[in-house]
Amino acid sequence: MQTYAGKRLLDLTLVVLTSPLWVPTLLVVAVLVRARLGRPVFFRQVRAGLDDRPFQLLKFRTMTGERDAEGNLLPDHRRLSPFGRWLRSTSIDELPELLNVLRGDMSLVGPRPLLVQYLPLYSDNHRRRHQVRPGITGLAQVSGRNALSWPERFDLDVWYVEHVSLRVDLNVLAKTLRAVFDRSGINAPGETTMPYFTGYSSPETPRSTSAAIRSPDPDRTP
Repeated sequence: MQTYAGKRLLDLTLVVLTSPLWVPTLLVVAVLVRARLGRPVFFRQVRAGLDDRPFQLLKFRTMTGERDAEGNLLPDHRRLSPFGRWLRSTSIDELPELLNVLRGDMSLVGPRPLLVQYLPLYSDNHRRRHQVRPGITGLAQVSGRNALSWPERFDLDVWYVEHVSLRVDLNVLAKTLRAVFDRSGINAPGETTMPYFTGYSSPETPRSTSAAIRSPDPDRTP
């Protein structure tokens, strides 16, 4: 799948031009995370990228490392501190992913990078989401975020792959700012974060693209 000419240049230009804003913020938040949550400051996890290739995603840590008497990590909602919840609600925990963009692992706009364990679970159609670089933001993030079901998110990802353009990217970036300020759709209903994708509960049925768009990062981070 070929993206439009200049997509990588757009990523680098926007990241570099905004560096006077995000670099100091990244340093300050890193100090706060170290003081409030301890080490490590960054959450690192292998995710599936372009053409299914794995890469190490960077985020700010938002959970404590609390464990029960048997040494097992406590449930997400027990480890997610108020400070960590604030980082997620403002999307500041995603800030280190700009380093992934600089390294070429990610783009500013694209399907969110998910766990490599999901690769064999996708339908053939939904696996097409890996035909472009994953993004910090995407259609799902401006159309409901984690409040959407997995099929709804994947439908939007495939739509993006089929229609990727400068116009679509600029539209998503503009809507992302509004979504961040609204702080909506951070969690799935009844969940601290998006539940793990374990496959399809029923055979996948065709859905109209327009219906999916009217309807859309499973980031269980310690």
